[in-house]
Amino acid sequence: MLNARTALMIFLVASLGTLQGCSTLGVKPWQRDLLARKDMALDANPLDAAIDDHLYFSKEAASGGKGFGGGGCGCN
Repeated sequence: MLNARTALMIFLVASLGTLQGCSTLGVKPWQRDLLARKDMALDANPLDAAIDDHLYFSKEAASGGKGFGGGGCGCN
């Protein structure tokens, strides 16, 4: 059985290990130019993304679409 001091030391070591893992999050200044390129965007072509959104959400009859009511076959 662990005594209180040993349990506290194990907790502290585990906590410090967890906090150390969070210290490397974020974008470094020299990486920002690569991430700011147009081809690194989530939707590089906004027209294709809008068409895909329209097709997807017009086919989802039960969900009501993306911010507007309706759904169904997408004939409109």
